Amino acid sequence: MENIFDYNLDEIKELLTPSFRAKQIWHWLYAKYENDFNMMINIPKDMRIKLNTKFNAKNLEIKDIQVSSDGTKKYLFETFDNQTFESVLIKMRDKQNDDKGNIISSEKYTICVSSQIGCKIGCRFCRTAEDGFKRNLSAGEIVEQVVAIKKDNNILPQKRVNIVYMGMGEPLDNFDNLIKAIKIISHIDGLSISTRRQTISTSGISPMINALGELNIGVGLAISLHAVNNETRNKLMPINKTYNIESIIESVRNFPIDARKRVMFEYLMIKNINDDLKNAKDLLKLINGINVKINIILFNPYENSKFQRPDIETAKKFVDFLISKGQLATIRESKGIDIDAACGQLKYKKEKLKHKNSFT
Repeated sequence: MENIFDYNLDEIKELLTPSFRAKQIWHWLYAKYENDFNMMINIPKDMRIKLNTKFNAKNLEIKDIQVSSDGTKKYLFETFDNQTFESVLIKMRDKQNDDKGNIISSEKYTICVSSQIGCKIGCRFCRTAEDGFKRNLSAGEIVEQVVAIKKDNNILPQKRVNIVYMGMGEPLDNFDNLIKAIKIISHIDGLSISTRRQTISTSGISPMINALGELNIGVGLAISLHAVNNETRNKLMPINKTYNIESIIESVRNFPIDARKRVMFEYLMIKNINDDLKNAKDLLKLINGINVKINIILFNPYENSKFQRPDIETAKKFVDFLISKGQLATIRESKGIDIDAACGQLKYKKEKLKHKNSFT
């Protein structure tokens, strides 16, 4: 059966008569998080039978959830073809009440969404890369991650969340499915999460950054830079040999961004690799003239990794130097370190345990 989340509203309207039923079904899927067609009681019985024979509204199964002491939740999803991938829910802010119990500010959530099972990019510091590439996620599988996580956490339909496509995989390597998913997620009759709340994090596939810019759909852009010269970046990210730093910077300069927003540059700081002030100075030269925010991320170690986490004092000196030169920069607070929050770790542990059990 087909994944109903793969279909946009117009496509469902074309399949149903009368077409207004499509909007009712979407309301059940995206406002009530209902994945059983039989429970859609305002849909005629014969149409529910038709839906059950053609579509599946539960295509992802939650196989495991790890909960961090900071509230971060890592989800391991299993697909119809028994593949697994991860998504993460990050609570960025807790609910705050005044002395009388009135809500001053509500919770703030970010969902890190995967776009592929595995990854082709092969970044040397990434746990996901070690498992190779399995396949692209469909548009529906990308969308359903958001629905499943919102449902599991009782996040009200009207509660907007931020979406970051920075889970497993390279989003721009799954371009068509990614764009369709973004449009479904942002549709006013669906999850209604504005494209302004959606950010694509890419390792820097320059032609696809250009293609995304031409669409001008209003999403944010985050560049996983991680190095300031091609020699270092080639060692960390082999894709740089095809799309080097210069091509990425040129694509970013041409990318349409809301005047109120900035392009994000993600800089994974690794001990004795890219953490000294020389790198900070070169970084400033590289981004000169671009309205950016730099997020310094301290490397999150995992089993058998060849890289080390830098000292916090070193990272602070790096950031303080950038700020002293007028550049907006922060050390991004690591979430979920106690639950293997780096992409691929939960999947790796589960598959390792499964493999071990098969020999015992």
